[in-house]
Amino acid sequence: MLSRRTLSCFLAALLLVAPAHAAAPPAAEASSQSGKVVIYQVFTRLFGNQKTANIPWGTREQNGVGKFEDFNDKALDGIKQLGVTHIWYTGVPHHALVADYSAYGIGADDPDVIKGRAGSPYAVKDYYNVNPDLARDPAKRLDEFRALVARTHQHGLKVMIDIVPNHVARGYRSSGAPAGVRDFGADDDTSVEYARNNDFYYVPGQPFRVPAWPADYRVLNGEDHPQVDGKFAENPAKWTGNGSRAVQPKFDDWYETVKINYGIKPDGSADFPRLPADYAGKDWRAHHAFWQGKDVPSSWKKFRDITQFWLAQGVDGFRYDMAEMVPVEFWSYLNSAIKHTDPEATLLAEVYNPKQYRDYLHLGKMDYLYDKVDFYDHLKLVMQGKASTDRLVDIRTQFADIEPHLLHFLENHDEQRIASAPFAGDARKGLPAMVVSATIGTAPTMLYFGQDVGEKGDGDAGFGKASRTTIFDYWGVPAHQRWMNGGRFDGGALHADEKALRADYVKLMQFTRNAPALMGDYSDLHKANIGNTGYDGELFSYARYNAKQKLVIVSNFSATNTKRFTLRLPPPLLAEWHLRDGDYRLKERLGSAKPRLQVVNMMGFIALELAPLQSVILELPN
Repeated sequence: MLSRRTLSCFLAALLLVAPAHAAAPPAAEASSQSGKVVIYQVFTRLFGNQKTANIPWGTREQNGVGKFEDFNDKALDGIKQLGVTHIWYTGVPHHALVADYSAYGIGADDPDVIKGRAGSPYAVKDYYNVNPDLARDPAKRLDEFRALVARTHQHGLKVMIDIVPNHVARGYRSSGAPAGVRDFGADDDTSVEYARNNDFYYVPGQPFRVPAWPADYRVLNGEDHPQVDGKFAENPAKWTGNGSRAVQPKFDDWYETVKINYGIKPDGSADFPRLPADYAGKDWRAHHAFWQGKDVPSSWKKFRDITQFWLAQGVDGFRYDMAEMVPVEFWSYLNSAIKHTDPEATLLAEVYNPKQYRDYLHLGKMDYLYDKVDFYDHLKLVMQGKASTDRLVDIRTQFADIEPHLLHFLENHDEQRIASAPFAGDARKGLPAMVVSATIGTAPTMLYFGQDVGEKGDGDAGFGKASRTTIFDYWGVPAHQRWMNGGRFDGGALHADEKALRADYVKLMQFTRNAPALMGDYSDLHKANIGNTGYDGELFSYARYNAKQKLVIVSNFSATNTKRFTLRLPPPLLAEWHLRDGDYRLKERLGSAKPRLQVVNMMGFIALELAPLQSVILELPN
């Protein structure tokens, strides 16, 4: 299938995204958050599932499904051990799925436009309720979610959920909307391709047709089902979520979704008020004031009301799917409205075009963006032994002005598991990258559930292929289930190597969460050392420091070679640290070694021996 990055770049080229504005420094925003933000992404319906059958295309009765109530006190304590500040509960809004919930007044969904049996969380069918699969009593599913929010807050953790503004499920219809709320498309003029206040784009006079399935694919794996007939009633056809205007989208398209119209005409021109360029330097309050009294498309108002609804349920922030496929002015409108209600709300966006990063931060008023391109992409190559660490320095420099806003991660629901054969084949190969990811900047760190115990993501669950944990089907997650240990959430069933990995993650994340130096300055050491005896492109090093703490961080990415070398600290850094010639004992925060820093003629030297995949965080006592 086409990657999300390829699709988004293609659509941007077709002018479905508003043109970029000039970059400007971001306005400073106050926050009560101290130390590192650490976001734990959990695929909610998989987290608490203890069934291990893992039958491809299995039903929820066969393969099991996790519930909100599985996030009990023990589970939340176990998550918090990783230094977590926020939990992103993925898959909460009610999305299209195959299971029959008609007894609860929920209309059936057509499997012909559902990916998998459990359905994609990014094909939302009702933004005013939660996935009934996640509730012990589907009739009280929203109450059960509110209880989850309350439990999470009691543990000192904040709650985030997904908002997917670019598209909704092909069969969107809300059964839980408050009185007076109109469904997407309810008031559309379907006789035209585009109208400013239409929520969707149309192909007038032509009905929708399901894709031509590949030879190796059958809906529900060929199971006999009354709605599986190769048809879906939609006339006229709507544009598909990835921008396809074909009445019969391709299998590689996001055929289960329809694209939302934000006032971008089919020719790519904007049909809404534009933000003046100088608003890149203004805060959310100025942005909120700008939009007061402005005439904006219907879809803008609908998503404003949706996010306000979730804030009222106690949600503390949102992760936005494919944000760059929606014009930046909409984000200014939406995010300033959210901040007006909750100035501390956390707003994280998926954007894959680095040329637009600054627009979505400064004009769109996002708090954080994925540091996917180029940082994660290059770290992946380093972990795979396909590239040296050298380019990481330049990437860090390229984005230095927006570094605090670029969230680092190694796994999420879209990416391959580190331990999967197509990625690295060994979870421990991710350890040096995890140290770098968590310590190189002031930006947040994100962990994906199961990452800390080396989940491999293998086994084809149904829709799609293994190496990523399924987001489309009911499934058990084996390594994570061993950490759950029958609901004890104590890791008692983990294999020895999984216990060791979890211990390494806990030690690293607990340190980084509260290390004051990691919210301070950065100084590259790699370029000052590359080419020195024993130091090469399988190593990476830098310093992090502020008035309270001084750290030297070095990682060995080689899975086979022990590295013996003397790390050099250049005179400008030593002057910044006010160090005189002498011998300084260092504290190793990830292990028990006690290396020394020798300063001679204002040049620093640390003799190091790093085993394969070993990292050190060396603290200079004040």
